Amino acid sequence: MEKLAGIIKRCVFSDEYPLNARILNLLYLVGVIVAIIAVVSRVIMGAEVLLIVCVLGIIISIIVMAYICNRFNLYDQMAIATCIIVCNILLPTMFFAAAGIDGSMSAYFTLTIFIIFLVLHGRALYIVLATHICIILLCYYINYNYPDLVIKFNMNEKYMDGIQTIFIAGFCIGLITKFQYTVYRVERDKVFKYSQEVVNQDKLLHAINEASAILLTSSEEDFVSSMSRGMEIMGLCMNVDRVYIWRNELRDGVLHYVQVFSWLGAGGASVNSVLKETGFSYLHSIPAWEERFSRGEGVNGPVRALSAEECQLLARYDVKSILVLPVFLQENFWGFVSFDDCSRERYFSAGEESMLRSGSLLLANAMMRNERLHGLALAREAALSSARAKGYFLANMSHEMRTPMNAITGMTAIAKAASDIEKKNYCLNKIEDASLHLLGVINDILDMSKIEANKFELSPVNFEFEDMLRRVVNVVNFRVDEKKQDFQVRIDKNIPAVLLGDDQRLAQVITNLLSNAIKFTPERGSVHLAARLLRQEDGLCVIQVEIRDTGIGISLEQQARLFTSFEQADSGTTRRFGGTGLGLAISKRIVEMMGGSIWIESELGKGSVFAFTIQARQGEARLRKRAGLDLSKVRALAVDDAPEIREYFREITQRIGLNCDTAAGGEEALSLLEAKGAYDICFVDYKLPGMSGMELVRRLKQDNRGKTVAVMISGADWSSIEAEAKEAGVDKFIAKPLFPSSIVDCLNETLAGGAPDDTEAAAETDCFAGRCALLAEDVEINREIVLTLLEPTKLAVDCAENGAEALRLFSAAPERYDIILMDVQMPEMDGYEATRRIRALDTPRARSVPIIAMTANVFREDVEKCLAAGMDDHVGKPLAFEEALAKLRVYLGRGPDPSKTDPGKADPGDKSGAGPSDGPDDGPDDGG
Repeated sequence: MEKLAGIIKRCVFSDEYPLNARILNLLYLVGVIVAIIAVVSRVIMGAEVLLIVCVLGIIISIIVMAYICNRFNLYDQMAIATCIIVCNILLPTMFFAAAGIDGSMSAYFTLTIFIIFLVLHGRALYIVLATHICIILLCYYINYNYPDLVIKFNMNEKYMDGIQTIFIAGFCIGLITKFQYTVYRVERDKVFKYSQEVVNQDKLLHAINEASAILLTSSEEDFVSSMSRGMEIMGLCMNVDRVYIWRNELRDGVLHYVQVFSWLGAGGASVNSVLKETGFSYLHSIPAWEERFSRGEGVNGPVRALSAEECQLLARYDVKSILVLPVFLQENFWGFVSFDDCSRERYFSAGEESMLRSGSLLLANAMMRNERLHGLALAREAALSSARAKGYFLANMSHEMRTPMNAITGMTAIAKAASDIEKKNYCLNKIEDASLHLLGVINDILDMSKIEANKFELSPVNFEFEDMLRRVVNVVNFRVDEKKQDFQVRIDKNIPAVLLGDDQRLAQVITNLLSNAIKFTPERGSVHLAARLLRQEDGLCVIQVEIRDTGIGISLEQQARLFTSFEQADSGTTRRFGGTGLGLAISKRIVEMMGGSIWIESELGKGSVFAFTIQARQGEARLRKRAGLDLSKVRALAVDDAPEIREYFREITQRIGLNCDTAAGGEEALSLLEAKGAYDICFVDYKLPGMSGMELVRRLKQDNRGKTVAVMISGADWSSIEAEAKEAGVDKFIAKPLFPSSIVDCLNETLAGGAPDDTEAAAETDCFAGRCALLAEDVEINREIVLTLLEPTKLAVDCAENGAEALRLFSAAPERYDIILMDVQMPEMDGYEATRRIRALDTPRARSVPIIAMTANVFREDVEKCLAAGMDDHVGKPLAFEEALAKLRVYLGRGPDPSKTDPGKADPGDKSGAGPSDGPDDGPDDGG
């Protein structure tokens, strides 16, 4: 019975269901009560069993209808159906079966009219009510005119019918009255509750508005106090003890929430309040919170009503009730705001929760606004600083570019006025130096532009690490000679001989660092370069290059901005020593693109150490052959006063299997000769203490009757000591710093009678006699330069001043040309269009002739544009003659074209096996 009473109370008298559902359930309840009373009365009257069964069927039908109605929420449809069935079918039928006018049907019809008004509304009310009235009138009309159609009651039945009617009417009126009173009381409580909520929400709204006004008018300086005041206003209005703002942070791939602001009321400043420095991991505190908050759901209610995990965490901090509201900024889960009540258990209303969500968003937005203002202030200061730096940079660039231009124009004027060839050659050498310096400045600016435009890329190739360092050393060696500095290079034997990487860019970084070290190191100072292998895993090598000098050093303040674009360590220093100030910024970018890092260790007046790491794949080594020479039987002696040189020499010779003794000076070397006999080869330093290197060579040649091969090693220019060295008997010269390959080459050339097998004769003259090139170039001086440079190769050249003329010349005689050198920017028709039209000609030669772009457009996208237009390769301007010759060798070969003299030979334009290059070389940085 308790369960049944609970169901009736929930479905009829509580506000769990909507009003129309409760009214319909009330009707069903009335129907069941009426049917039960009818069953009881029929049993007492001794009615037939069939009639009693029918009434019981009605009870079951009502219960089924009530279930279907509430299960599927068919309240409006079932209300109409119920009224039609009960009022217009069931009761008219009972009218004729229950004595008609003589029975109690008047009371029942009164109730049905009341029920229709109670249950139905709108158009359905009027239609069903009108139909029901018509049916009632029809029933009374039939009863009056055709009384035989109505079943009469005897006195006993009339007695029971009257009692039944009293009970039914009473229960119905009582239930309906009870229902109305309950609805009135519930609605009255709701109104009171809502009025209280409206008052509270109004107070909360005013509090949020007040907090908003404080935060929006706050400055960056008083933002913290304004935030505390805003949180205090909201906390006091909500009568909570603590308010926290938590912000999400990703730490090691795990999302954490970190407290950024807090307000503690009188009841919240306990020892168990959460400290500001505390941060929590969602994963390790309450894992469900991350997913729940990400969906926008909060936490609301007494702590004891929450999950076990939540209770365990929050109980530590004396929290009785809590409201946690997630905050989303730009649709991203930013964090959450929590309101703690430490004194009572309660739920926060839906209105309060909604308004506090807005308040929480206000607090988070205020924080973000303050951070943006702070960021804008920093950005403004950075922009002003950058503008000042760029201003200084442009002034410095003007100086850096005008200085070599002044030398070029001045020396040109002097050369034109000079009468002797020696004076002219001197001027030309100075012009060449100034031009190379100017090209280096331009390369710096171009590289920096590519970096800022995010167009700076690497072109990895297989290269020999040692050969790359030798090229770098050749570039900077003349500066070392000028300043008479001690320059040493040491290469770790564990570094693979061949690496896969961008050797040009790596050389650019090392050249830049070496140039700076040499530039800022005084005369007779020292510059040392060391390269070593840090580790190697699965073919990936991590290599560290370190350049140490005894120069002027760099302060800590200068070091902080040393690798920044458009920033220089010291403008006064830059003016004194020259340079663009971009070299280190470019080097940093290159090193980072190679998977490494760059750093500096320095102190003013005590020199500097620049070091960087890179990652490179190990390539396939190509070992230098020794032309049948058995080094294990060769006896060698190395004489040098520097202990580190002797140690490095021993390391190199042990690596290649050579038995080598060392001596610190001439006297020690002669003692070894006297004790051990003559050596096959002797490496002698030019500058030795006491007995000079030249004198030692003379003594060696005299004592050994010229059998010992004497090799002079020196950092000095060979041309300056060549005459004296040959007179003393020197057989070979090796420039310092020493490289293992230099020693191997020297052994092969002096003891085995030949150079390494894998090198070609570099002095061989390129000859392209019988070949013909078409040069498309609109600038006369550029045509003159190309013609003059190619003259020794005997390559015939026809010139066109624009793309249209080049197209016309080739169309007239396509078999004449073996190669086309095509400028890009030309009047009337540019090189791209000319190339496309040549390729479109209906001749086999047009599709096979090599077309080489020869242009000052040297960015990677320029190279790709040339290739896309149909060109085969690219050569940058200013024209590097050796690069141009290398391209001609690829596409023409070294010798004359046999098909020019023998018609039966193959087409000279066939370029099978040759392919386009990876793009132009921008050249190494000249320091900065």
